[in-house]
Amino acid sequence: MVRKAQATDAAIGFRVKSGWATAVLLAGPSQTPQALDRCIVELSDPDVPASKQPYHAAMGMLEQDAAEIRRRTKVVQRWAARSVAELLDRFRAVGSPIRGAGLVVGSQIDPASIANPHIRAHALEGSLFRSVLAEALRAHRLSCSVVMERDIYGKAVTVLVRSEGDLKRAVSSLGRALEGPWRAEEKFSAINREKVHGVWYLPPEPRNSTQRPEVAGARS
Repeated sequence: MVRKAQATDAAIGFRVKSGWATAVLLAGPSQTPQALDRCIVELSDPDVPASKQPYHAAMGMLEQDAAEIRRRTKVVQRWAARSVAELLDRFRAVGSPIRGAGLVVGSQIDPASIANPHIRAHALEGSLFRSVLAEALRAHRLSCSVVMERDIYGKAVTVLVRSEGDLKRAVSSLGRALEGPWRAEEKFSAINREKVHGVWYLPPEPRNSTQRPEVAGARS
């Protein structure tokens, strides 16, 4: 369910995964934000299964065909642009001007530093989906910040001057405003250049829930 908001500044929090992301729209002061909507964002084409793991070849090996990687990457770029446009249309309809976005990722390791080909494929995909999502947002003139999941509460404590326990309780209470499950791994990111906004995002579990959030980028 989408909640209508007064015209207060808003931001979007993303948890980026391989081929998709979860997004949460948050508005209001950073100390007392409101979660207004959430959505799954498809970053790969469901009709092109290889676009979900574009650097993987058969048997989980690293794809060596540069032309095939370029083809899959173009699919990802095209699909991410479409999904982000649909997401922003949906979120902007809520009524709050969106000022920026925060991307939470599992790793920012340099893929070139990884010797194992299979692990390097995962790192390359993490970098690809993170950068493609950021590019799609910047195409709509939205600034982006990126933070690793393991650092999220430490940064939040510093920015918002609140204890980690207090922040975790606040994250848990945000989900009460939305229908469906609000999972245990919600995290927090603070963004925006001039003004701090709290950005909360959902973990991946709702993707398999019977009360799954709506999807941006799904075929009509």
